[in-house]
Amino acid sequence: MLKLKFQKLHLTVTSINPASIIRFLFQEAVIGADDMRTLQKIKDDPQQQCDDLMMLLHTSQDPQAFIQLYAAIKRESQLQ
Repeated sequence: MLKLKFQKLHLTVTSINPASIIRFLFQEAVIGADDMRTLQKIKDDPQQQCDDLMMLLHTSQDPQAFIQLYAAIKRESQLQ
């Protein structure tokens, strides 16, 4: 359910600075070390970073991926 909601809100989700979201998802083991490194390599392009993160989450087999993404976004003060 959350996966579909985030897919519809993709433009909104991609308009944020993803650094803290990525760190949170890594901390919660939603993304692995290799994915974290790959996403950090493109830190100078936040839009690409968000797009890649969303694609990674959409292809993830982790049933908690979008629940954890929701939790990470709720922690962002600019998105309250």
